[in-house]
Amino acid sequence: MKQTYLRWRRLCGALLLLCSWLSAQAQAPSQPKREMRAVWVAHVFNLDWPRSKTLTPAQQRADFISLLDRHRANGINAVVVQIRASADAIYPSTLEPWSEWLTGTQGVGPQPAYDPLQFMIREAHRRGLEFHAWINPYRAVTNANTSSIAANHVSRLHPDWIVPFGTLRVLNPGLPQVRQYLTRVVMDVVRRYDVDAIHFDDYFYPAPQSGVTFDDDAAFAADPRGITTKADWRRDNIDLFVRTVSDSIRTAKPRVKFGISPPGVWRNGTSVGGTATTAFQSYTDIFADSRKWLQQGWVDYLAPQVYWTPTTTAARYDLIVPWWNQQVSATTPRHVYIGHAAYKVSATATDAFNQPTQIPSQIRLLRQQANVRGSIFYKSTELLNNPLGVADSLRTNFYRYKALVPTMPWKDNVPPTMVQGSQNNNLLTGMTELNWRPGAPATDGETARWYVVYRLSNAAPGPITAAQLTDPANIVAITDTTYYREMWQGSTPPPYRYTVTALDRLYNESDPAQLLLVLPTKTAAATAALEPAFPNPFSERTQLSFRLGAATHATVQVFDLTGRVVSRLADGDFSAGRHTLTLTAGTLPAGVYVIRLSTETGSWQQKVLLTR
Repeated sequence: MKQTYLRWRRLCGALLLLCSWLSAQAQAPSQPKREMRAVWVAHVFNLDWPRSKTLTPAQQRADFISLLDRHRANGINAVVVQIRASADAIYPSTLEPWSEWLTGTQGVGPQPAYDPLQFMIREAHRRGLEFHAWINPYRAVTNANTSSIAANHVSRLHPDWIVPFGTLRVLNPGLPQVRQYLTRVVMDVVRRYDVDAIHFDDYFYPAPQSGVTFDDDAAFAADPRGITTKADWRRDNIDLFVRTVSDSIRTAKPRVKFGISPPGVWRNGTSVGGTATTAFQSYTDIFADSRKWLQQGWVDYLAPQVYWTPTTTAARYDLIVPWWNQQVSATTPRHVYIGHAAYKVSATATDAFNQPTQIPSQIRLLRQQANVRGSIFYKSTELLNNPLGVADSLRTNFYRYKALVPTMPWKDNVPPTMVQGSQNNNLLTGMTELNWRPGAPATDGETARWYVVYRLSNAAPGPITAAQLTDPANIVAITDTTYYREMWQGSTPPPYRYTVTALDRLYNESDPAQLLLVLPTKTAAATAALEPAFPNPFSERTQLSFRLGAATHATVQVFDLTGRVVSRLADGDFSAGRHTLTLTAGTLPAGVYVIRLSTETGSWQQKVLLTR
């Protein structure tokens, strides 16, 4: 009786799992071909990478490669990596010291020496991932009591720029020299490294603390710029810096993006244009007018940290995301990505983050918003730990198919030129081999940076159109190489048709290539031969002859350059000797065709040219 009960219980459990899976499939939205799918990688306090101050450079590199590979397998297409946490750097800099989180002591670089930033960018790009360099502008010292502080740190060189705030030390946003200094730091990275974007988080003025005052009275008195209230002056300080950085990046490298990740709530209260919320607010708590930056076009994207659920009392996810969607200007459109709290997902969470359906439901909602173009997850370690199966859900469902990063036409809307290449179904190796070469530079001088390989099942013959490439399920690779290889499951090539497009660094996509089909061949036996067609070129008909050394079954087919069979001249048993066939032009259009003779011992082919 007990065994029967246990079997029944296991069966019920299996049925519940099956019903849950079927329900998820039924609810799964169609996946967009273009979507930002990013993750934050923090280095402060060794939160993500490097995971310890004591790792060797070889261990650091191995960990980062593993991190990239695992995120890429889950469908991530961009990493937002913290490179400057507290007026320090995880790259060699003449402006600021090495980060203590890299080696244990601020100002001491890795040994043996290497450039972590250059390494990380290279490895991300090799995997088709965008690299966004994450910078904390104003935080100078995380904890004055415990932090390692080098002799060349800005807090020692310019103590008059620093405002104490509890144990935190902050660069004073009200000083023009601070804004100039921070702009130099940002532009040093932009000019020296191949970053795809500069990214700021939510560290502007420090968040309010009970009993702690941010003393910037002297700076306000010295440079009020005609502004009468300190709150407005503080917001203007941040505005000046954001706009200066935006203009500087656009001037130096127009194709480098600029993004900011502010708190999820801009301002509480619908009467002031905000939301019906009571949460921490960007506008008044840290003096960051994030909506203004979006609407003025000073940023290319905004990624508000909407770290709540639809049942959060102070701020509801399902209220805030549509609000941000509505803030995108019709005249100056920019992207909005939603920051998700992967770090909150847990079976022991006291709110709806204890449900495995929470992040999936958030993705469903944001995909319904016309101006929301994707997600960024905070943060790497928690996402890779797969709490409540969140990463599994991304990999097998929401990010099952690859996605291209959304384009930014206000920065660049010129696509690269079409590639030229071939498809070879190699019978000797059992592999489809694609090879291509980039086209000429586009009208803006850009060449291809990445390539997209599409595999079309049972595609109709004729030119491949852009409309056929809208389904991300057809994307099999995004690569920086000029080749693609795919093994077959059986002994014959599957009925797939392939094409390749080129992407520039802002993901503008070229027209699809019409790949030249190289017909599959085997090592030819000396007992058969396909003689040259005559005449060739021809306008009405051409004569084809072939010799067989022994009686065998033979086929003679005519292919166009897309691999479509346009004529079958012979298919049967033939005696040994010479045989002659005639190819009639009929209604065939002018062009190059491939004649292929196939027997049990091999295949032979030649090209003929039909003229009109």
